[in-house]
Amino acid sequence: MSTSASHFDLTSHWRIAAPVASVWAALTDVRSWPQWWPYVRAVEQVDSGNAEGLGAVHRIRWATRLPYTIQIEVRSVEIHKHQRLCGRSRGQLEGQGTWLLRSAGDGITEVAYRWQVVVTKPWMRRLAPLLAPVFRWNHDGVMRAGERGLNRYLAQP
Repeated sequence: MSTSASHFDLTSHWRIAAPVASVWAALTDVRSWPQWWPYVRAVEQVDSGNAEGLGAVHRIRWATRLPYTIQIEVRSVEIHKHQRLCGRSRGQLEGQGTWLLRSAGDGITEVAYRWQVVVTKPWMRRLAPLLAPVFRWNHDGVMRAGERGLNRYLAQP
């Protein structure tokens, strides 16, 4: 992966008040993301992949905290049920994202997400050296909203 100014290596940590199996089910049901993740505007399943979802492709349209949207296609490239899920993105952000899940006991799941991407929109590439802190702030806010949304979603009876 490139180490240019348009490359971002971002890590988020979530603490979800639900067992690992429930968190896994929500994360792997990508089409449900708009129900709980405020910045996910639409998800279209392009390919269902195999029986476990490996090779599945989803086109995801994201809103952001800034005045632009992002659309990417994500292909599931690695699945270790209830532990690790990796996807490769292409489109306006190209790279790889990895979800890691771990039980923290008492029905709590700790989730780590690492997003290694390169921005591809020409204006983003040009401005990345200057706007990198703003892009990181934007990503952090989108991820925090996802954590809050997933906690609310999984708390529903």
